[in-house]
Amino acid sequence: MRKLFSALILILLLPFPSCKKDFPDLDFKQEMRKFIMEISAYARAQNPSFIIIPQNGPELYTSNGLSTGDVVPDFFNSINGVGREDLNYGYDNDNKATKSDDNEYMLGFSIVAANHGKKVLVTDYCSDHSFIDNCFSVNSSNGFISFPSADRELRAIPTYPSTPENENATDIVNLDSAKNFLYLINTDIFTSKQDFIQQVAAKNYDVIIMDAFFNDELFSSSEINQLKHKANGGIRLVIAYMSIGEAEDYRWYWQKNWKRGNPDFIEKQNPQWKGNYKVRYWMTDWKNIIYGTADSYTQKLLNSGFDGAYLDIVDAFEYFEGN
Repeated sequence: MRKLFSALILILLLPFPSCKKDFPDLDFKQEMRKFIMEISAYARAQNPSFIIIPQNGPELYTSNGLSTGDVVPDFFNSINGVGREDLNYGYDNDNKATKSDDNEYMLGFSIVAANHGKKVLVTDYCSDHSFIDNCFSVNSSNGFISFPSADRELRAIPTYPSTPENENATDIVNLDSAKNFLYLINTDIFTSKQDFIQQVAAKNYDVIIMDAFFNDELFSSSEINQLKHKANGGIRLVIAYMSIGEAEDYRWYWQKNWKRGNPDFIEKQNPQWKGNYKVRYWMTDWKNIIYGTADSYTQKLLNSGFDGAYLDIVDAFEYFEGN
């Protein structure tokens, strides 16, 4: 899920070399696994308890990309949990049940992750109260935790249910103990950072997944510390959203002269999310933006005291495998 825009735009039709042709020896899945493992190693060298949660892209879990395959141990050791969108509702359309074959496919991988000790965070997109109730019931039966959202742009704190499912005052010091989460990465409806902090702090979610920035301003360590306290006095985890498979033209790293092919890692614009560009994520210059330098994205998260990173567009390998 990307931030800010959802309108369809025209696909850019500029000529650009095929990745399969230019990089015939690349294993695009393995390159993404390596990227995630590198981010994890970099962050944990500074904070050994730093949490890594890749969203979607479950074919990374196993060596053959099938839910029946053997898991990739090094990859699984580098992550703490997995995110799964649209498992029960929203895969084809919001507030519509996901087709059984798609559900079974995604569920198979999610069970693999759970069976190997990884927390599964499911985000379904539905607004009907009976659908929301069903999300909690079905996901709980599988040992997953749920966030049913009526808003695909993830702009609002849900009004139903009025309190988080399985609300508790427990101190949440690791992902395993979390019983619910809030996924809130678009700050458009909040008037200020403090407004955002006050509204989120008033809720008792165990895990907050949020953007690291309010508009263009990074949340400070003192602000993140405020968010780590539930209203009932318990401690919670605050995780930062970070897109690693696309570049976003509203981020601090974006330069005005960037376009497809300049720099080399920029591919075409995502036709469904304006301002988001596919990237050749295995290239060093892109990796340097994400981790490893004083101004890198991951370093900013560490400096601000986030407990971990929620990695999006890890399924970018699908684009390159198909082009």
